[in-house]
Amino acid sequence: MEFRLPEIGEGLYEAELIRWLVQPGDTVKHGQSLLEAMTDKATMEVPSPFVGTIKSLHASAGDKIKVGGKIITFDGTFVGAVAAPADATVPTVARNGAAIVVAVPASAAKAAPSVRHLARKLGIDLGHVQGTGPGGRILIEDLKPAIMPTQPTAKPGDATMKLDVGKPGTKVKLIGLRRAIAEHMVESKRTIPHYSYVDECDVTDLVKLRESTSGHFTANGIKLTYLAFFIKAAAGALRDVPIVNATLDNEAIEVTLHDHYHIGFAVATPAGLIVPVIRDADRKDLATIAREVESLSAAARAGKSKREDLIGGTFTVTSIGNVGGLISTPIINHPQVGIVGLGKIVKRPVYDDHGAIRPASQMFLSFSFDHRIVDGAVGAMFGNALIRRMQQPASLLLPEKL
Repeated sequence: MEFRLPEIGEGLYEAELIRWLVQPGDTVKHGQSLLEAMTDKATMEVPSPFVGTIKSLHASAGDKIKVGGKIITFDGTFVGAVAAPADATVPTVARNGAAIVVAVPASAAKAAPSVRHLARKLGIDLGHVQGTGPGGRILIEDLKPAIMPTQPTAKPGDATMKLDVGKPGTKVKLIGLRRAIAEHMVESKRTIPHYSYVDECDVTDLVKLRESTSGHFTANGIKLTYLAFFIKAAAGALRDVPIVNATLDNEAIEVTLHDHYHIGFAVATPAGLIVPVIRDADRKDLATIAREVESLSAAARAGKSKREDLIGGTFTVTSIGNVGGLISTPIINHPQVGIVGLGKIVKRPVYDDHGAIRPASQMFLSFSFDHRIVDGAVGAMFGNALIRRMQQPASLLLPEKL
């Protein structure tokens, strides 16, 4: 018998094989994960719609596999669907705070034929599956919760959260997320004439504000980080200097100045660096941004980021301060035209306006800009707009004027 790669996402026709989770000779259970695949920096596990013994695997780690391509030969049988009645119900629509049970026929669910085929083989009623694709379309990763128990999210410090820094005397194939990052960085450096701009920011008031309000945020289930303040401030600075909130189409030789403010932020994961996006950051309060930073970061570290979480950014914030760096020269996230790197906060003696020395919490901000679009004076103007907000952090708790 043959198993072919099913459709793994809306409009996606191939995936890169990251690793096999089974080997020839293994006995496979229904719903067991067979392989890990990646598309557009989102990784997912493909479950088994059959029971039997693996005879042979038809791809290797790093290979690009077309949807419909043969990937496994096995001895066994596909599991027949045991469909639920057409009027089976799914619980989850909230109305006025109450849970309402809504009837959804499986035939009405939005899903590609290949996803329907896999669901039938897995014995899953699509009427019970919440789709995460466009318009609620059910994707292959949406089938996973129906066959596998929910796993606890890894916490910082867990073995699964340790970054891979290599092993002496070994060779490692550049595949998966690491290869995607490499290709993207090469394209960015080859295409964009970067220039760097570094400035120092007095964040004394920011440190005090965070310390005085973090208890309130924590009591409401929100982890308030400095990153949330910078994302909020960056959105405001981009409104002041619109040319930095832009993307360049190299083929059309056209710059698009965006009227939305989707701020990406870099997250270090065991597989490499990825950039989830806070959408419409200018319209969100600090608490909402902090919640999204935490949830998107957790999903990224667990390898559960959705494709839509990783695309569409108009500017990026990255940080080296949490591991001790002062100054960096970040690479622009092409086709954006700017990025800012946050250094660590250091307490230093500084002179006030009256010439007296006082202790202050200082941070270096490292900007990189596309010099084809952003001139030095404009870059400094944007830096000043960002720093001005960070030195008056209480203003970030108030709604931005739209």
